[in-house]
Order: sequence, then C-alpha cells, then structure tokens
Amino acid sequence: MTLKELSQLYYLNREIEMDQRRLRELEARALPGAQVITGMPHGSGVADIVGRYAAEIADLRGIIEAKHQQCLYERSRLERYIADIDDSLLRQIFTYRFVNGLPWLQVAACIGGNNTADSVRVACNRYIEKH
Repeated sequence: MTLKELSQLYYLNREIEMDQRRLRELEARALPGAQVITGMPHGSGVADIVGRYAAEIADLRGIIEAKHQQCLYERSRLERYIADIDDSLLRQIFTYRFVNGLPWLQVAACIGGNNTADSVRVACNRYIEKH
C-alpha cells in the first residue's frame, strides 16, 4: 500500500468536515429569518430561495452520507493492512498516523520511549518502501 492510499481516510475526513460546514451555512440561509421580507410587491423574477436551498441541502446530505460510507470502507481496509504488519511498534505508528490522523509529533508522543517525530516517520516510510 502506498503513502497516498494510506492517507485517503485522513483526506476523506477533511472533505466531510468541509461539506458539513457548507451544510450548516446552507441550513442557516434557508431559515425564514435569513430572508428579507419587505412587504413590497415583487416583479416577475421572484425565486423560491427556500426551495433552492432545500434541494442543495438534500444533495449535500447525500454526498456526506456517501463519503461516510467510503470512510468506513477505507478504515476497514487500513485496519486489515495494519493487522498484517508483524512489528507491534509499527502497527501502533500506522494506527496513530493513518487511522487516528495524528501528526507525526503526536504519534511520537503517544508511542513514547524517546521517539521523535522524525524517527517514527522514517520507520513508517522505510516499512512502506520495503513492502
């Protein structure tokens, strides 16, 4: 498995966070108080803003759900790959980094034993290159 493949879960999670922020923005805009009602007659270009936002919200919810399903698949695939690693230390490094999404400095802190961010990163990269 390549470094890019190992990192897919991390990037999927970031995409989901981005989509959820967008969903919250759309839901806030679709609230009745978010629209300006002046009581004045409108011309022929009246748009159904709430209806348009409702369609966008439904689409975005579907996209988020699909990405959640993809995350479950990627996590399962990662966990199977990590379980096949013979070395316990490397399994921990891979789990902290690629399943939990921790930066190298935090991976080293969780591992302990005077490991540095560089030492755990190099161990990971060597394993990937070797296999």
